[in-house]
Amino acid sequence: MPNAPAADQRRLLDVQALDTRLSQLAHRRRTLPELARIAELETQLADLHTALVTSQTAVADLRRELTKAEADVQQVRDRAARNQTRLDSGQGSAKDLQAIQHELASLAKRQGDLEEVEIEVMERLEAHEGALTEVTAAHTALVEQRTAVEAQRDAAFAELDVEVGQVEAERSSAAAGLDTALVALYDKLRGQLGTGAAALRGRRCEGCRLELNPLDLDGIKAKPEDAVVRCEECGRILVRLPEQ
Repeated sequence: MPNAPAADQRRLLDVQALDTRLSQLAHRRRTLPELARIAELETQLADLHTALVTSQTAVADLRRELTKAEADVQQVRDRAARNQTRLDSGQGSAKDLQAIQHELASLAKRQGDLEEVEIEVMERLEAHEGALTEVTAAHTALVEQRTAVEAQRDAAFAELDVEVGQVEAERSSAAAGLDTALVALYDKLRGQLGTGAAALRGRRCEGCRLELNPLDLDGIKAKPEDAVVRCEECGRILVRLPEQ
């Protein structure tokens, strides 16, 4: 067990208090409400993105289908117009003109059927475009919400960073000049236990909040002032304070 000046041991409690403060600030950074809200929005956006892509694909497919339906109708109209022109000109034999009239009747029926298909596709496209508009608006609103919450998160991070910088400066000042072996032991214990040093108040270790048995307490009191003692219960450095 190393020895270290009693004053250095007492200063170690100041270092521990600042390290505890830094741990609290790190915990605050990890548990900001904004982080949970952003995660929630990300989940909602992921779900909505799937719906958005599905809706966009459906609209694109229907637009292609409508283009084809319109082309089919126009093709029949063009052929009917050419036939009507030939019929109106009166050129050709009676048999040819009769065949043209028969084809015009067939084209009229075909055009009617294709126009029904065109109308049905247009109606479906209109419905899907309406759904796409709604999904897009909802997606945009969620993106805006996420952007706003991210700004709040960044502002909170900035405030915490300032506070962390201040505490780290205080910690550096508090640890300056302390016994190196004492600091090395403290850092090792802090890594293992979360806190490396605690005050001994009366019979109680402030680290584990347990009371030492009288035999252990008498043994500690009997040690030299510069002896570095450890709690028998939790293993932390026990800093003996001057008797009040």
